[in-house]
Amino acid sequence: MQTSNKTKVTIEATINAPVEKVWQYWNEPSHITQWAFASPDWHAPSAANDLRVGGTFTTRMEAKDGSFGFDFAGEYTEVEPNKVIGYTMGDGREVRTVFTPVGNETKIVSVFDAEDQNPVEMQQAGWQAILENFKKHVEA
Repeated sequence: MQTSNKTKVTIEATINAPVEKVWQYWNEPSHITQWAFASPDWHAPSAANDLRVGGTFTTRMEAKDGSFGFDFAGEYTEVEPNKVIGYTMGDGREVRTVFTPVGNETKIVSVFDAEDQNPVEMQQAGWQAILENFKKHVEA
């Protein structure tokens, strides 16, 4: 199936922090490892990020009990500081995240191509849980 035929899934959250802080926490590996997992029984032991068009990123996501893990990785296709990040994952799916300042808050909207192996609702719930984890980390 071609990427253009993929189901697009949207997640969003409003973070109680200015866009500069949100951008920093979204992109610095020391912060990524604090929020890039969907549930308390998972963690992100490592992250690397070369935030530029053509740059790559990798975040290691693992179950804390060691039963499963994977690298979430991709290559940046669009980077506008404090505004937008676009990337393509290793399997060709695309993601675009927009950061919009709203007073002293920041609205984040991510649209991603769903994969074919899990129900769309499950994927949306997982990505939304990670975004909610991010929100908690920034606002802590």
